Amino acid sequence: QLQLVESGGGLVQPGGSLRLSCAASGDTLDYYAIAWFRQAPGKEREGVSCITSRSGRTNYADSVKGRFTISRGDAKNMVYLQMNSLKPEDTAVYYCAAQRLRPGSCGAFGATDFGSWGQGTQVTVSS
Repeated sequence: QLQLVESGGGLVQPGGSLRLSCAASGDTLDYYAIAWFRQAPGKEREGVSCITSRSGRTNYADSVKGRFTISRGDAKNMVYLQMNSLKPEDTAVYYCAAQRLRPGSCGAFGATDFGSWGQGTQVTVSS
């Protein structure tokens, strides 16, 4: 079965950048859509970005468009989230999640549609 591990979180000042990594094992990501979610204290888990394995289709939450970029690594088991121009409201635990490819993958990416999850990595944006 697919296993996911996130890394790259930390403390950064507003306007700074972080690169999150999602490493997969147990299965090839060629069969999956991969999404990043985040959950801030007192708020529901929300989708941040999504990418499909074959077509490379991507989607982003309006709040991060133009600032975040999701990508597949040259190594086929890696997915990244490059986060630039970070804001305090980006503070959250960020999770990597996977969904078996199906028509419409990454068109919408609610948390209940994803069956495999990493443990999360904390991102804190603060002065």
